[in-house]
Amino acid sequence: MKPNVGGIDKILRIVAGVVLLSLVFVLKTEDGLWWWGLIGIAPLATGLMGHCMLYTLLGISTCPTK
Repeated sequence: MKPNVGGIDKILRIVAGVVLLSLVFVLKTEDGLWWWGLIGIAPLATGLMGHCMLYTLLGISTCPTK
């Protein structure tokens, strides 16, 4: 898999992933909304791996290397 997620994009994805995952621990289990925090796994994983499947499908690359 070629990297297609570049510098700023990676940082934003990692920060967004961590913030969303923190909702799992912050929101009360009685609210039933804690599971929305699990959505943070996707941006965190794509930021850490440097590859986004959606970018591949759309032909987008923010990575400066060819």
